[in-house]
Amino acid sequence: MGIDIDDLRWWIDRRKRELTLALAALLAVSAVGGGLWWWNAVRWRKPPSIFDSPVDDVLGYLALPDFNKLPLDERMRFMLELSDRFRGADGAESAAWAGFLAGVKGPVRAQLTQNARVLAKDILADGARNYVNLPPAERGKYIEEWVVKWSKMGERLATGKERERSDSDRIRDFKQQSERGETRMEGRDIPDLDDSSALGFLDFWQSEVEVASTPMEQGQIAKFLDDVRGHFSKAF
Repeated sequence: MGIDIDDLRWWIDRRKRELTLALAALLAVSAVGGGLWWWNAVRWRKPPSIFDSPVDDVLGYLALPDFNKLPLDERMRFMLELSDRFRGADGAESAAWAGFLAGVKGPVRAQLTQNARVLAKDILADGARNYVNLPPAERGKYIEEWVVKWSKMGERLATGKERERSDSDRIRDFKQQSERGETRMEGRDIPDLDDSSALGFLDFWQSEVEVASTPMEQGQIAKFLDDVRGHFSKAF
């Protein structure tokens, strides 16, 4: 039995409104579904729990662009907790850490390196931005407070605790090191995080952060670091 074309047209005309609404609903569902897929695929991912997540998840987050989207204080908190977990790792977990790091190559390694550059840049840029907006009379005090703060942070990252030294003792050491013309960078590629020569660490990172900085940030950082060196050493 064949289909009567006139009957089919009559049925479509009668059902035109229902068909239009059904098509609109189908398109809406498709759009929502596609939107949800896109959101899950490209949305920012929050950091995993340092102490409750698998090693691969924790270390893997360091190699994601999402890490750079965290505020500076949250990134530093992540790094501090990460170092605490690493120091407390048992044999099996230590092996997992080593296995993950051994497999970091290619684009993952490049992103991890870039994240380290951006973190260092943001530390310096934050300090420089605050510094250049201060009256000249307040800048010396700010430099000393800033260097002491980040030297303590480096000690906490490296050893889990700050050395038992007063701020005035730390400042005196910085000045003595600079005045003697000491350089803790000589003979090694990267200064120790708990090295008392915070100035040497700044020297190392200055060459690295330039590639991750805007022209304005570069100018402010250069000014800031020159003044930091000049504050602690007559040699500069």
